[in-house]
Order: sequence, then structure tokens, then C-alpha cells
Amino acid sequence: MVLTNCKMKETAEAFLGQTVKDAVITVPAYFNDSQRQATKDAGTISGLNVLRIINEPTAAAIAYGLDKKGQGERNVLIFDLGGGTFDVSISTIEDGIFEVKSTAGDTHLGGEDFDNRMVNHFVAEFKRKHKKDLATNPRALRRLRTACERAKRTLSSSTQASIDAL
Repeated sequence: MVLTNCKMKETAEAFLGQTVKDAVITVPAYFNDSQRQATKDAGTISGLNVLRIINEPTAAAIAYGLDKKGQGERNVLIFDLGGGTFDVSISTIEDGIFEVKSTAGDTHLGGEDFDNRMVNHFVAEFKRKHKKDLATNPRALRRLRTACERAKRTLSSSTQASIDAL
């Protein structure tokens, strides 16, 4: 990733209302050392003092407050299911310090795969029930995909969702 025209820096400064000099940058859990270094170099080139490079699942755990909850040492499983990737980390947290024990990921698994499965399922169900193949109707497929994406997002915070696209 190249921080073109320091866009992220500009966005952060606009949000905070002050100059940003230091940064902690997140990278996918599966990034190797050279990819991490390239990301750090890009941050430096954009004028940032890069304090640390951390895994995205670790950043998610910090945002969720796992570094503040409870006392003593805890082992946690953190997963980050993005639009096209799936990252998993096993970490130990003690006194607000994260130690990543293991990390893995799949660069070809994410929310888009769930969307595709849902669309394929409903196309097959519609064909079975109504003897019509939606796969030949681009407009119906777009509507169904949008409804499936919406249902998936709803299921992130609810126990049920409905799809009324057809």
C-alpha cells in the first residue's frame, strides 16, 4: 500500500483538528516481515513517525477494549473477517500488553464469499420453487446481491434478517 498524497494522514488531521506526526499502522495478520517493512517505509515517506506496525486483529482487540478487561494473563482468539480476507490471531494479554502467539489467515475468504453463497442459495431456491432461473436476469441478481449484503450486515448485530428482493 502506498499512502498516496498522505490521504490517511490528511483524513486523520481533519478529524482530530491537529497535525499528526506519530502513527501506529495496522497490517493484515498474514503480512511477512518485508511487507511490514514496506508499509513502515511508506508511512515514513508520507511524513509520519511510525511508532509501531501491528496486526489488524490485535488492533481490533484493542479497539474492543480487551487490553483493559480483567486481571491476570488471558489467552484470546481474535478473528477479523473482512470483505475479502480472514485473519486469526491467538494472543496472550497481560497488564495491557499483547503478545501474539500465532497468526494465520486466508486471503481468499471474506464477506464477499458469504454474499456469493447466499446469492447462489437463493437463486437455487427460487429456481426450485418457481421454475425460473434468476441467473439469466442481471437486474434481479443485482437486487438479490444487495439484499444479501444488507442481510449479512444486519446479522452482525441481530439474530435474524429478512430478504425481500424478489
